[in-house]
Amino acid sequence: MIIDTHSHLDGEEFADDLPEVIQRAKDAQVEKILVPNVNLQGLPHLIEVCDAYPDYLYPMIGLHPEDVKDDYQTQLDQMFVLLKENPNRFCAIGEVGLDFYWDETYRNQQLEAFEQQIQWAKQFGKPLMIHARNAFEEIVEIMERHRDDQLEGVFHCFTGTEDEARKLLSFDGFKLGIGGVLTFKKSTLPEVLKNAVPLSRIVVETDSPYLAPVPHRGKRNESAFIIEIVRRLTEIYACNWVNIATETKKNAYFLLR
Repeated sequence: MIIDTHSHLDGEEFADDLPEVIQRAKDAQVEKILVPNVNLQGLPHLIEVCDAYPDYLYPMIGLHPEDVKDDYQTQLDQMFVLLKENPNRFCAIGEVGLDFYWDETYRNQQLEAFEQQIQWAKQFGKPLMIHARNAFEEIVEIMERHRDDQLEGVFHCFTGTEDEARKLLSFDGFKLGIGGVLTFKKSTLPEVLKNAVPLSRIVVETDSPYLAPVPHRGKRNESAFIIEIVRRLTEIYACNWVNIATETKKNAYFLLR
């Protein structure tokens, strides 16, 4: 059985056929799915979706860096109240981090929001689900300031170099989230994993509805497609399917404590 550690099943892309999507995931031996939050506005719907599938869908809470705007502090304040009222309702603080890919208009606000949410993780003993795009050095710099034996989480959607993998894995409580990019023809990720990342330090994810793996590339992604990622990992680590599924599931358990 497999744990999909990152799937946006609360998105409008799944509004018309979520029961079928869930059933296909179960048929593909996906045992549990973790659902990241992106903003305050969508949080009630995310919780509603997860409540419809108890012990199968697990919600996170957090402000995605692309949703950091002028009202970011208001959003954070209201999320914090919800987290404080019922910390056991959420499996992780996420999806949080930095994203300077499109523009840096809210660069300082993103930095501040990320720092605040790291503090939430420490205060409530929750893992972090970290998003980083065009912001690797900034992420590492902030994480170094907060380096702590108790801090743990996932560097979501890792697609970096061997050196970047080693830097991220220097944070002992963290795993790398590996998704559909692993299956892309020109991806360098297989070699990076082979040379720099032990199987014990990865979890698998789909990031549905985005980044569908080959042979589904270009289509709406869904959790059932995670089997393609597991299949590629069997080639990289020279293990059978059961070994990869079992190990990555074990690696993901800390997200569900």
